[in-house]
Amino acid sequence: MTNVQRSLPGFQRKHLRKLAHGRKPAVMVGTGGVSEAVHRAVDQALSDHELIVVKLHQPPDKKGMASELAEHAGAELCGLVGHTVILYRANPEDPQIELPQRDAD
Repeated sequence: MTNVQRSLPGFQRKHLRKLAHGRKPAVMVGTGGVSEAVHRAVDQALSDHELIVVKLHQPPDKKGMASELAEHAGAELCGLVGHTVILYRANPEDPQIELPQRDAD
């Protein structure tokens, strides 16, 4: 398992988790696990929505699967609650989600 580098500070990940609350899963990972089709679906959903929820069905290693999904999509792993993964990847051309900023002291 490879750990995903966290490029966003905690307060921004917390903001994204709050935005994701109540969203329906954009991608469902079944008992077959993470496949190329799942990677394509996650990539397309991130391109369309920037912030997505992925539901894992009985994962043998949910942390590993979440990290793999984030790493493969070039996304930020914002949260893993139960079997639900929250991923964020800003649209480079037209970002829809504005992240909170803190002043540098």
